[in-house]
Amino acid sequence: MALMVVKFDLKKRVKLAQTVWFMYWFAVLAGILVLSLGLFFKIELRKRSELMDNNESHFLPNLLIAMGLIACGMNAFGGKVCYDSLDPIKFAKWKPMLKTFLVFCLGFNALLIVTALLCFVMRIPLQFTLAEGLKNGMKYYKDTDTPGRCYMKRTLDLMQIEFRCCGNDNYRDWFEIQWVSNRYLDFSSKEVKDRIGSNVDGQYLMDGVPFSCCNPSSPRPCIQHQMTNNSAHYSYDHYTEELNVWRRGCRDALLSYYGGIMNTIGALVFLVTMLEVAVTIGLQYVDSSLSTLANPEDIESESEGFLLEKTVKETFTDIMAKMKAMGKGTKVEEGGEEGVATVS
Repeated sequence: MALMVVKFDLKKRVKLAQTVWFMYWFAVLAGILVLSLGLFFKIELRKRSELMDNNESHFLPNLLIAMGLIACGMNAFGGKVCYDSLDPIKFAKWKPMLKTFLVFCLGFNALLIVTALLCFVMRIPLQFTLAEGLKNGMKYYKDTDTPGRCYMKRTLDLMQIEFRCCGNDNYRDWFEIQWVSNRYLDFSSKEVKDRIGSNVDGQYLMDGVPFSCCNPSSPRPCIQHQMTNNSAHYSYDHYTEELNVWRRGCRDALLSYYGGIMNTIGALVFLVTMLEVAVTIGLQYVDSSLSTLANPEDIESESEGFLLEKTVKETFTDIMAKMKAMGKGTKVEEGGEEGVATVS
């Protein structure tokens, strides 16, 4: 017994074909949207690639671009089939390949769901990529004279200003690295010698942060040096006073930014998936309603459209039986090849 049977006359079949045709061309626009989102996300990753140590994954944006291109071609083909279904002679040439096309559509819809889920899941590896990239980037902040790294200071400063953040996890990350180039240190100064000699790595460490960490909304002039030395500043206690530098870490800020993009893309891909499922169901009804005409020679005769030719259980049983038969056929072929090899 067929599943979700609907009776059709000529008028209903025409209306169905026209509706599904319109939905298919709307789905083409949805495919262009998915393609555009993939390109946008890829560009956004490229823009801050150096902040991720050039190790960012482009698998998701590439997948979105591929899915968008496939959706455009597939939906354009489906729209053409629905348009030709109004003419029995034109529709006859598409009939033999429709079942294969519908199976392809089901696989594509499943892949769309996986793509949408990846948009939410890929936030996890991105977090580790950002943490490692920012950690290395901060180490290169001082290397303004080193080829290949001279841009890092500008990149980090612009990032901290744009995203209103400081350091990797927080502003104290700057205390643990030397971010001032040796070129600008007076090595004849006792203070410089003492600071360099006070740690095993021989780095010039200080309790200060770059200017880009300063919060311009603070009423007090920015305290970016000797931040933990209360006596160095008038009426200042770094334990209790609200510091006038950004407290948020840049990893969290960037993860929130890219996470927001991926969440939005994931939600839109889910909506596109719903549309794709709807047009696949619509095409199935168009196909089945034309295949079950009471009188195939009379186009105005009544017919029945259905979602599945059998019940869900029977359909699943048939699919499993076919898969088992294919598996047995493969084993027989392998056994025959081994027998031939033994004889020779």
